[in-house]
Amino acid sequence: QVRLEESGGGSVQAGGSLRLSCAVSRYTTTNNCMAWFRQVDGKERKGVAAIYNRGGLTYYADSVKGRFTISQDNIKYTVYLQMNNLKPEDTGAYYCAHDPGGTSCILGNFAGFGDWGQGTQVTVSS
Repeated sequence: QVRLEESGGGSVQAGGSLRLSCAVSRYTTTNNCMAWFRQVDGKERKGVAAIYNRGGLTYYADSVKGRFTISQDNIKYTVYLQMNNLKPEDTGAYYCAHDPGGTSCILGNFAGFGDWGQGTQVTVSS
């Protein structure tokens, strides 16, 4: 099983920036898909950004395009989410997720993730 641990959350004013980190215990495949999800008030988690380990293909939710950047450092076993120009609607608990088969990235959706971290809270005030 892959363990994921998020860090980097906090409180920031609108327009500010944060960088989230996800430490990955190990990769079981070389074609995995890593992603960040956001959950608000216990509602359904929604995908924010994803990255395919093979080739570095990335995709984003429309609401964060141009503001968020997902990246992956395979030497450090860490996935990052750089969040710029934050808005109050970006507030929520952010979760790192892992899909060992990479299907989620290949299909360009946010389904198929089986490993999750505990989450880190991001609060953006206006």
